Amino acid sequence: MNNQFDYIDKQILIHLQSDARKAFSQIAEELKISNSLVHQRIKKLTESGVIKNAEFLLDEKKLGYKTKSYTGIRLREARFAKSVMEELKKVDEIVESNYVSGNYAIFILIFARDNEHLREVLYEQVHLINGVAGTDTFICFDAGFKRNIPIQ
Repeated sequence: MNNQFDYIDKQILIHLQSDARKAFSQIAEELKISNSLVHQRIKKLTESGVIKNAEFLLDEKKLGYKTKSYTGIRLREARFAKSVMEELKKVDEIVESNYVSGNYAIFILIFARDNEHLREVLYEQVHLINGVAGTDTFICFDAGFKRNIPIQ
């Protein structure tokens, strides 16, 4: 972690990481510091880009998305990378997209209602994007764990 963060910054981040909805006053009480100090530090962390936003984590399965998959995308040529990425943004079921090295140019995370819906997303949307040469899809059975990076 960057040296510009002190012990209090780190402790505030640890509290927010465990519960982003925790009241600033509760964080202040637990850390035995003033409420205004917590506000100032969170403002500083937000302005510096360390804290991007507080968001709710949705349970995809409870929303009806039972199929989770990672898909590697091969491009016809490297020059298609940016335009393919822009088109991928338009597919609602794709929740994450990354430029990667190796056999694929792009790796995406897809949530679909079921395998048939996944097939539709791949064959009727992703494969029709100009520049996509092919895909390999890996079905995710279940998440072992998911966490943020450690705060050191």
